[in-house]
Amino acid sequence: MRPAAAPDVYDDLDWKPSRVILYEYPFNERIRTYLRLEHLFRRLGELVPTDSPLLHHYALVTIFEIMDVTARADLKSDVMRDLDKHKGIFSSYRGNPAISETVLEQVIGQLERNFNTLNAVQGKAGQALTENEWLMSIRSRANIPGGTCEFDLPAYYAWQHRSAAARRADIERWAATLAPMAESVYLLLKLLRDADVPYKVMATNGQYQQTLPPGRSFQLLRLRIDPALGLIPEISGNRLMVSVRLMRHEADDRLHQSTDDTAFELTLCA
Repeated sequence: MRPAAAPDVYDDLDWKPSRVILYEYPFNERIRTYLRLEHLFRRLGELVPTDSPLLHHYALVTIFEIMDVTARADLKSDVMRDLDKHKGIFSSYRGNPAISETVLEQVIGQLERNFNTLNAVQGKAGQALTENEWLMSIRSRANIPGGTCEFDLPAYYAWQHRSAAARRADIERWAATLAPMAESVYLLLKLLRDADVPYKVMATNGQYQQTLPPGRSFQLLRLRIDPALGLIPEISGNRLMVSVRLMRHEADDRLHQSTDDTAFELTLCA
């Protein structure tokens, strides 16, 4: 299942198998939370269309994880503030002859719709699900190893024996309460990713460092690397500098630093 009303979001995500691997590194806790939510929502989108009761169990567990992430009291206000900030920025571009008015109005309209839809949600994302005693009984045992066995939750065991279509309909109905948050996070991350362009860099002896230009507040680093190289980037960064160390997973199941000169693609999104 793709969360409701977000039909094109997955087409914009660079997580599908390709000839490069994309790594992303957030520079602040707010973007870190957005990326975690996106990860959980796209996992949910993969699990729901299946027919397997086991995978539908993990779809429910994913919904519970989303509820845990969105439990932070100020998350909804953070998202709404970001939507409103972007609306103000894009509104300032009106009348600019270098910008398509049609596309600009579409983006502003989408920001307004997402803001209004999220604003209409009572309380935190998924709060309506906390009133479902049956779901909460599953949630309370889901973190216990083997805690959802049939002798612990016979009603849940019976639900898992319903038809795949019936289970999907239930999960989609429960997930729909999370859709306004999902759509808003998708949009904010898409705008952030599209704000800057990638460039090629070289890691000398497996290491790369870059001093960040003053006056810009970067929020996300994106790194693309050829998987054929067998290298794994360890990324660190702050408002002053970013550092990448390229590691290799060796036969001893440990990571060892590469000493090769290696090119990769970097994007710094502000």
